[in-house]
Amino acid sequence: MKKYNKKHSSSNPHDSGASHVSGESVFIDDRPEQVGELHLAIVMSEVAHGKIKNIKTDKAKDHADVVTVLTGDDFCDNTWGPIVKDQPLLANKLISHYSEPVALVVAKTREAAYEARKLVEVSVDELEPVFSVDNAIANSSYLSDEFQICQGESKEALEKSKFKLEGIFENGGQEHFYLESQACISYPDENGNIHIESSSQHPTEVQHVVAHALGLAQHQVVCVVKRMGGGFGGKESQASHMAALAALATKATGKPCRLVLTKDDDMKITGKRHPFKNWYKVGFDEKGKINALEVNFYADGGAYLDLSPAILQRAMFHVDNAYFLENATIKGRVVKTNRSPNTAFRGFGGPQGAAVIESIIEDISQKLKVDSLEVRKLNLYDDSGLETHYGQKVENNFLPKIFSDLETKVNYKKWRKEVDDFNRSSVTHVKGLSLTATKFGISFTSKFLNQANALVNVHTDGTVQVSTGATEMGQGVNTKIQGIVSEAFGISPIDVRLMPTSTEKNHNTSATAASSGSDLNGAAALVACQEIKINLAKLAILKSKNDQEDEYNTERDIDTSKVHFKDNMITSSSFSYSFKEIVALAYMNRISLGARGHFKTPEIHYDVKKGKGRPFLYFTNGAAVSEVLIDKATGDTKILRTDILMDLGRPINEGIDYGQVAGAFIQGLGWATGESLEYADSGELLSHSPTTYKIPSIQDTPREFNIEFIRNNTNTINVRGSKAVGEPPFLLGLSAWNAIKNALHYTDSKTFDELTLPATPEVIMKQLGEGDLI
Repeated sequence: MKKYNKKHSSSNPHDSGASHVSGESVFIDDRPEQVGELHLAIVMSEVAHGKIKNIKTDKAKDHADVVTVLTGDDFCDNTWGPIVKDQPLLANKLISHYSEPVALVVAKTREAAYEARKLVEVSVDELEPVFSVDNAIANSSYLSDEFQICQGESKEALEKSKFKLEGIFENGGQEHFYLESQACISYPDENGNIHIESSSQHPTEVQHVVAHALGLAQHQVVCVVKRMGGGFGGKESQASHMAALAALATKATGKPCRLVLTKDDDMKITGKRHPFKNWYKVGFDEKGKINALEVNFYADGGAYLDLSPAILQRAMFHVDNAYFLENATIKGRVVKTNRSPNTAFRGFGGPQGAAVIESIIEDISQKLKVDSLEVRKLNLYDDSGLETHYGQKVENNFLPKIFSDLETKVNYKKWRKEVDDFNRSSVTHVKGLSLTATKFGISFTSKFLNQANALVNVHTDGTVQVSTGATEMGQGVNTKIQGIVSEAFGISPIDVRLMPTSTEKNHNTSATAASSGSDLNGAAALVACQEIKINLAKLAILKSKNDQEDEYNTERDIDTSKVHFKDNMITSSSFSYSFKEIVALAYMNRISLGARGHFKTPEIHYDVKKGKGRPFLYFTNGAAVSEVLIDKATGDTKILRTDILMDLGRPINEGIDYGQVAGAFIQGLGWATGESLEYADSGELLSHSPTTYKIPSIQDTPREFNIEFIRNNTNTINVRGSKAVGEPPFLLGLSAWNAIKNALHYTDSKTFDELTLPATPEVIMKQLGEGDLI
């Protein structure tokens, strides 16, 4: 991988990097077991759909080490859901998906809990399940109404188009495969209060769900998140479910209760990335310029609503990806199936939307017999202030420069010729090449979620503790906020400590999601820093004037604009004091050294009924070009080379951003080319472990992997002029999928336009057919 340019880098090391490597980082199941602590195991349904007749727990309760067995009837309220409370915490009336939680075994040891759960008998009158989008549509099985976004006159423009294509695009789901499974510990507190330690992206939702389920007020529940061993969206909403189960056991027993899922149970119970099936029509001219696009999205939401409507809407927002749609009609609906309820996953629907247009462009290029890059450049958003199909102006747009720079950097025309030459001579293998883009909107699509608060406390020795609503899942949000605060005060990053996220310090916070963790919480922390800095600057000015009576009075109106905080000093043209000196003086003069900052994202709005607005603060842009090599005899694909060029504004921490770009791309690569969820006819997930579910290994990554950033100082609307990085590069994994589709153009495949995602070796072999085998 290409190393970043250290001359421009502000890459402080990840705050947990050393402890991760040494094994000293503490995760949920590393916490010492308390005296009397109990262990939990979930009893799961062994049918996909049916009415529960009875749940027999007597045999399990007779186990020597079992304390109790709990069911949905033991909750004060047995319903939950991040948007609509439509999901039972423990199913007690209707089974809606295979492996749905039905009962909870509470035992003295983990081994006993898992032994005893086999003794719980669940009798069910089975009902006919729904397992596919087609089946759901045929049965009018829906979880949402239809959403619609319209721009221009797509029907008329489609009819007038010289060329037309129509078809179906399908993408599969994806398992989050965080290394730390769903995990939480519930501790009893005085007066019936509950303290939860959770591996969650959303401590506030854990707090609220637990309080609701147990009939408690929200102030009776505290949730603390130190860190997660990965999240990727899978712990945004669904960690709350696990916390409620643990809290129920604590309420029933008065004991600390630990629930740590095995990887198998986690994969069986929890939801995935949403599979989609979409019907489309596109009209274009002889050069490939798109005149009209119509897409009907159908997202498989699974058994319950979860976050599906928001995910579907983001897919609809991102169907343009980086390309201007003058005339478009985009519709979408969430279908209900008897699968685990699908949920947030890195990209949050954006990849599913972008995949459609990138696939269509590949088909247009084949239809017209031109290079797909030329079609992309023709349709690319330019710098003239064009609007998206939902009415947001594309500002500070570096997409043309990114495409131009990347095309030049990799010598694309020469590269394409080399691929052409190889394919003319090779009998056993075929190569493909494709350059795709990402234009990812940054903000939560629900307006009220775009807010954060932070608590900054400066101690008398000049060190700082910071508490925010952001949760650390390995992505480095704590390190970025550490950098923002240290720069604000002009002190060393080692003097700034990010504290565990707690609902008692940071209230009513949003999930660390939507790539907005650093944006929102970093901005809130900066607001708090500014309040403290004004007081310190006033004090420094007063001290320099020896303007003192009994105490320095910083409540006076004093101009601090010429005071600077840098290199552990507070300076102006007339004075220079150490940061620690002024901090100590502030304490002696009873001046506050702590502040709470609140930030809300400006300028965003969206009308769902009209399908118009500005749902995003800005866009993170980038492009990737990938070359693949396919073995015609096996369908096995190797990624020979990938080059990525990103616009991340002015990165807060380039080292972390490079890691995020690489990780997101590889995870996107897995979704696009290798990861396949396999189910039995009964609805049981078969690929529920590392032995049956394939995530990318080192052998699946590009043999040559180059990542570079464009320098861009135009994004002044965001904290430090930075741009979010967590999700946007995921979409660039589509460059490999499109390269596979391009490779199929060189073969005898007559069905390249029906290529589904992921393009696994099995899928590729079906595309090649017998006629192209050696």
